[in-house]
Amino acid sequence: MDSVVTEVAYGLEIKKIKEITELPFPVRQDSPLTKVLPADLKTKDNFVARDPDLLRLTGSHPFNCEPPLSKLYDSGFLTPVSLHFVRNHGPVPHVPDESISDWEVSIEGMVEMPYKIKLSEIMDQFDIYTTPVTMVCAGNRRKEQNMVKKGTGFNWGAAGTSTSLWTGCMLGDVIGKARPSRRARYIWMEGADNPANGAYGTCVRLNWAMDPERCIMLAYKQNGEWLHPDHGKPLRVVIPGVIGGRSVKWLRKLVVSDRPSENWYHYFDNRVLPTMVTPEMAKSDDKWWKDERYAIYDLNLQTIICKPENQQAIKISEDEYEIAGFGYNGGGIRIGRIEISLDKGKTWKLTEIDYPEDRYREAGYFRLFGGLVNVCDRMSCLCWCFWKLKVPLSELAASRDILVRGMDERMVVQPRTMYWNVTSMLNNWWYRVAIIRDGDNLRFEHPVVANKPGGWMDRVKAEGGDILDDNWGELNDKVEQSERKPRADEDIEMMCNPEKLDVIIAYSEFEAHKNSDTEPWFAVKGHVFDGSSYLADHPGGAQSILMVSGEDATEDFIAIHSSYAKKLLPPMHLGRLEGVNSVTKVESIKENVKREVLLDPRKWHRITLAEKVIISSDSRIFKFDLEHPEQLIGLPTGKHLFLRLKDSSGKYLMRAYTPKSSNSLRGRLEILIKIYFPSREYPKGGIMTNLLENLQVGNQVEVKGPVGEFEYIKCGHCSFNNKLYQMKHFVMISGGSGITPTYQVLQAIFSDPDDTTSVHLFFGNKKVDDILLREELDYLQDKHPEQLKVDYALSDLRHVQKGWRGIKGRLTFNILDSYVRGKNAGEYMLLVCGPPGMNCVVENWCKARKLDKQYVVYF
Repeated sequence: MDSVVTEVAYGLEIKKIKEITELPFPVRQDSPLTKVLPADLKTKDNFVARDPDLLRLTGSHPFNCEPPLSKLYDSGFLTPVSLHFVRNHGPVPHVPDESISDWEVSIEGMVEMPYKIKLSEIMDQFDIYTTPVTMVCAGNRRKEQNMVKKGTGFNWGAAGTSTSLWTGCMLGDVIGKARPSRRARYIWMEGADNPANGAYGTCVRLNWAMDPERCIMLAYKQNGEWLHPDHGKPLRVVIPGVIGGRSVKWLRKLVVSDRPSENWYHYFDNRVLPTMVTPEMAKSDDKWWKDERYAIYDLNLQTIICKPENQQAIKISEDEYEIAGFGYNGGGIRIGRIEISLDKGKTWKLTEIDYPEDRYREAGYFRLFGGLVNVCDRMSCLCWCFWKLKVPLSELAASRDILVRGMDERMVVQPRTMYWNVTSMLNNWWYRVAIIRDGDNLRFEHPVVANKPGGWMDRVKAEGGDILDDNWGELNDKVEQSERKPRADEDIEMMCNPEKLDVIIAYSEFEAHKNSDTEPWFAVKGHVFDGSSYLADHPGGAQSILMVSGEDATEDFIAIHSSYAKKLLPPMHLGRLEGVNSVTKVESIKENVKREVLLDPRKWHRITLAEKVIISSDSRIFKFDLEHPEQLIGLPTGKHLFLRLKDSSGKYLMRAYTPKSSNSLRGRLEILIKIYFPSREYPKGGIMTNLLENLQVGNQVEVKGPVGEFEYIKCGHCSFNNKLYQMKHFVMISGGSGITPTYQVLQAIFSDPDDTTSVHLFFGNKKVDDILLREELDYLQDKHPEQLKVDYALSDLRHVQKGWRGIKGRLTFNILDSYVRGKNAGEYMLLVCGPPGMNCVVENWCKARKLDKQYVVYF
């Protein structure tokens, strides 16, 4: 790495620090997340943008997810923030950008000098570091344990882990300033969230916080960006080598104490109870939870196979195949070896291990994201490693499975046998990939898929095999299929009231309870339940039940709930839904009618690509035919819709768009879309836009909607967050392809001769060629000069042509100020659709001018 060396004081030391020009690893980020997904719009997280590729593990809310395993592995050493796994116990605290620096944390308890400190003061008063750390949920691989016997936790696959560069100060420095008592042993940590059982809190040992080898931090940046709301914005604890549940997010309080935390979540979460403790025993007796011997701190040794992927097929040949995956360990202990077996553990092959963290260690001191990288100061291993091994395909063809295990430097080895426990945590038995031979092809099965069926454990269990036997439940010479009986559906027997099994619920009666706030009926495996009696007691809050009112909740309910929870259902059981058996998912009854309006917020419908118009090197107008020529799209002005397509792996991708065409156009939908082609910075480009680019005339996409909080009605009348307004003026702020929602409103205003609403539009782009819909905007401005003023702005000053009459540069505070000069508050509204930097200017201006948020719409 090229570098310049300077000397800087850190603490009492003078360190020679490199100003590097090339990082050991690139910090790869996805395109900025700006759209809130439909699953989140009706929750308290309706301000949090998320990646639709993340696998949701607890329904819509609270948000708990992991990335697809193959996508996690392909991302490399550093995980993009958008793909980082998330564990939330309740709603995400909303922290406006303008209040980040004023975020305050108190340090109290057994200290001589308790104090409070703001984030801005932390950044100013303490040495700042940037450190790569792998974080892991204690429930990683939990679904495998739940397949054997359902515990109290929801289903994690094998991708509940991610690695980031975290920037912040050392927790030990913050605690040291308060002068903790010599009798103190623990640090309690408490967040600002408010899940069902109060603010989330837990603890860590005080001596760990003071140990540089442990490297425990208070972080405010992740991969160089301010923390995302799901990951603790604006401040969190990062505890390397320890389960993620100890790294408290949205940190508000640090308490130094001589005993472990007394927070509800410290007692009743993140514990490995003895294997003989059943869910019923754990529920009825607190002693199991309050025994500190069972609390989890350090991670345990783990290795995962990522290549071959689940359900991947390979043709048998003379070639070699490279098996690959990752591993991690707790307590800063390095993994010393990782081995592969193709003969059920009789013999083992040594893999090649790569420790990417060592690149940072070898680089010495250097600055990154405002912090000192000092991995070279410690011996502890705080990050995952990657392993690989090439084997002849002929060997794979002769094998029934691939097994992996690891051993760390203490000679601790992964166990062959699962240690089942009621929380299903720290599951780390050998990771097994089954091999199925289909003629000349090999097909591979991982144990489970996080949020749906599809692994060898599902297959074995359905066949009646014992997953924990010597052969993982697979048939062999000793066990014949005739000796096994497929298991009955234990869930139905557990959840239903025997007296209601013959009661039939009409579909029309069931559907009448959609969106009910008082009698939420939902269906599980064809049976109907009334959740009204449990609204006040549900751990996830009443909203978790109300969201599925009048809908099928089978997948989410079975994935999330324990056997104890299922035993609570018989009193709620009403009967069986007409025409649905116990294994059929409830589908809406569709009549074969010619619908006048296409869009439905609860169902996907298909539209057909009729034409693609290329308007620039990277922008297209996609013209779709609706179901029939007289059909209306049914999209109110100002709202958006979702398009859904399958990628090459068969996985659905979904994105929100605002059409170019108006709601009055019949039989046709026109959408202006900018294509994000692959580049050096983003090798895959925009996945969804490239799928759209590859569509051929006649291909179909699926569409659903409408979605959004804002609607323009007419003559200045509009609705925002279910409240009606009368506006005389709109200030529209758009950037790039963000012109489409504001253009929709412009069309509505200037197509109505009675509408006298005035508009001032700021439209920012990099270059002239990037300006979309310029011809249409100029036409409207020329036709309505008294009502419409459009300011075009170019931010890439290198390409500003001579004679450019527009604005040079980006949106500024003063520009925005000029747009509302002389206008009374309450008579104008801001409509904003642009990149984060543009939004930040708007937010800062609104704060300074004390403009109520009800008058600011972010599309």
